[in-house]
Amino acid sequence: MKRSCGSSARGVGPLLLLPVQAALMGGLGRLVTGPGAGHWPLSAEASIGRDLAEGRDPVTSGVTELFSVLAGTQAVIGVTLVCIVALLVLPRVALRSEALFLGVSVAAQSAVFVTVTAFVDRPRPDVPHQEAAPPTSSFPSGHVGASLALYGGLAVIAAMRLRGPWRYAVTGTLLLIPPAVGLSRMYRGMHYPSDVAGGLLNGTLTLLITWFALLCGRRSAAEHDATERPDREVPAPRSTGGPVLVVRHPYGCPDELADRLATVLREHGHRDLRWIPTSSDFPCGTLAKELGTLRPTLVVVCGGDGTLRACTEILAGTRIPLAVVPCGTGNLLARNLGLPMDPAAALAASLAGESFGIDVGRVRGDGLEPMRFTVMAGAGFDAAMVRDASPRLKSRMGWAAYVLSALRHLRDPGVRLTIRVDGGRRLRRRARMVVIGNVGTLQGGLPLLPAAQPDSGRLDVVLFDPRGPAGWLAAAGYLTARLLRRRPPAGPGAAAPEGDSEAGGVLEYFSATRIDVRCAVPQPRELDGDAVSDGVRLTAEIEPGALQVYLPRAPGAPQAPPAEQLPARVPGTAS
Repeated sequence: MKRSCGSSARGVGPLLLLPVQAALMGGLGRLVTGPGAGHWPLSAEASIGRDLAEGRDPVTSGVTELFSVLAGTQAVIGVTLVCIVALLVLPRVALRSEALFLGVSVAAQSAVFVTVTAFVDRPRPDVPHQEAAPPTSSFPSGHVGASLALYGGLAVIAAMRLRGPWRYAVTGTLLLIPPAVGLSRMYRGMHYPSDVAGGLLNGTLTLLITWFALLCGRRSAAEHDATERPDREVPAPRSTGGPVLVVRHPYGCPDELADRLATVLREHGHRDLRWIPTSSDFPCGTLAKELGTLRPTLVVVCGGDGTLRACTEILAGTRIPLAVVPCGTGNLLARNLGLPMDPAAALAASLAGESFGIDVGRVRGDGLEPMRFTVMAGAGFDAAMVRDASPRLKSRMGWAAYVLSALRHLRDPGVRLTIRVDGGRRLRRRARMVVIGNVGTLQGGLPLLPAAQPDSGRLDVVLFDPRGPAGWLAAAGYLTARLLRRRPPAGPGAAAPEGDSEAGGVLEYFSATRIDVRCAVPQPRELDGDAVSDGVRLTAEIEPGALQVYLPRAPGAPQAPPAEQLPARVPGTAS
């Protein structure tokens, strides 16, 4: 299939035009401040500034202050980071190219702006300023350029990804922000009209170059799925004789989905289905009671990571195989095992595969009875985010509820702690968050624990301690680079006993079979996305191969194409 921009994005080649852009903007700035300054329309700019200053009123001043803040350095960095994370973790298929496009656009515009202002020195308008003037040149406007790179970049993504009337409403609203910022900066006495025009030109050129380099010719996985992917054949049914217990979360797996899953099970030879509903008081229903009277051929868990954890508590060590049907908010275990995110597709793929043993973590602490987990245990920032996420928003918005909760805790202080790895000496550290993982990939493929594997026989640990905006940027840059490179994970035990530091010390990694963490003050704690009681201690150990899980391929085996992006054709569904 031909595309207007080639078979894929152009790569880094077009980014080499950025120095040309900087030279062009620098030459334009020299023209504005030199030979062109005495000619119309540049000669009339001073009077425009005086007229705006004389007509100021409190209401307009308040509105212009809002737009000026929206384009300030802190706001641009913060909104950019939040949007990059959202692009990576909220969609079912992570929008990696779009996230990279947004980050590079904002960073490139800033780099060109700083370069130009080093060679162009234009003083601010000689009128009363409504805010402190930055030490940089008035030409070009950095606020306007940054707002166009950020909000214009978001408009490009919205135009590419949204459908229906919202597409035009969102795109149009975002494109109105940079001109509004420009008018606000002139009104507040910070820039001449030509400075604003220069900022708009700088931002526009940056977006064009980065779009051509990173997005031109890209297609979503859904488009690929709809136009080029052939249907998979349904495997022949297996002959089975034993009962199948189906643990079902009533909200995550409504009746219509349950009927589809039953069809998949029957088409794979499972006829004796026994359904077990869950509740808030009994997260695995009556599974333990049922196992006391019979030994099933298979246990199917239809729920999220919390439901899986509750069932794992009972199934670990029994050798009874389990099939994972992702019906929750995060579904991190299913993602890390390479399963499709469509529940029926995940079940069909699992039943067509084999049973593999995966590890299970076991954790205990002060006020915390020994409990198993399959994904991650944590204390600090991530646990506070999980604890304070609104259940109502989780049901309506999915992972977006966690993002909103995380924003409330960005300023939470770090805590002093000690960590002891495999019985070694206690290491003193400071961290905002401690995560102990059996697997390491978050929503959207973000590799928080790049070396973690569900069958490695080890647990991986990360201490996260960003200090100020620079720390958050360093961590985001490191994790995004790992995501885009998709570097193969290190083998078991790759982390040094004293810890491996990354991102300038913001992230520190350990690997062990037993980890003991003690905090100076009580911290929020979580297991597999469920908040548990606050406390100062977490001790985690690995149970190698304790859980049998049906999977289409061995854990960690390469998959092409990724199951998350290209879901399988499911028996019992319409073509």
